[in-house]
Amino acid sequence: MQKQESYTLEKGEATQEFDDDGQIKRTGTWMSASAHIITAVVGSGVLSLTWCLAQLGWIFGSFLLVVFAVISWYTCTLLTNCYRSPHPVTGARNYNYMQAVKTNLGGRQYIICAIAQYGTLIGVSIGYTITSSISMGAIKRSNCFKKYGHDKGCHTLNSPFLLIVACIELVLSQLPNFHKLSFLSIIAAIMSFVYSTIGMGLSIAKIAGETSFSLIIK
Repeated sequence: MQKQESYTLEKGEATQEFDDDGQIKRTGTWMSASAHIITAVVGSGVLSLTWCLAQLGWIFGSFLLVVFAVISWYTCTLLTNCYRSPHPVTGARNYNYMQAVKTNLGGRQYIICAIAQYGTLIGVSIGYTITSSISMGAIKRSNCFKKYGHDKGCHTLNSPFLLIVACIELVLSQLPNFHKLSFLSIIAAIMSFVYSTIGMGLSIAKIAGETSFSLIIK
């Protein structure tokens, strides 16, 4: 059975357990893929993106939003075309971005891509760790204000929360096959929808409140 399977993989044919390039067969579905896309597109940056666009104004902000959407679509198309190499149908799959760069551009660009990708990963991890600790500290201060009033001060250090988040990240990073935990992507997608909905609700409430206040003054 194993000889037959090896012969099949050498010929580039798929089996029940392996793809045609010898890798373990993928188990993703349209639901898990949609959850990944939603988590990536509707990320935490959507909370600050609205503020940035508001500073640019309706015309220029909307124009840049369309421009970035076109750039995202174009880069996704390029990545899709580089998924198989060198032939788009029969070639071996490039399972990650660095592998696609190495196959299509060569060694030097591969090194530059590795430096940029890992540098971005480190920076994003640090940013999320700091943001999480600040958010946890803000929740603690909010509870303190609610309990003791705003005259209390309720000064809170973010350092303990920073250590807590960092330790949790270290533990989670040691889980085997972490990329196969599809339910995490679904939870992340739900969270993205939740805080986006909360942000939209707060914005509508603020606009409605300002409108009512202006009508009262008039």
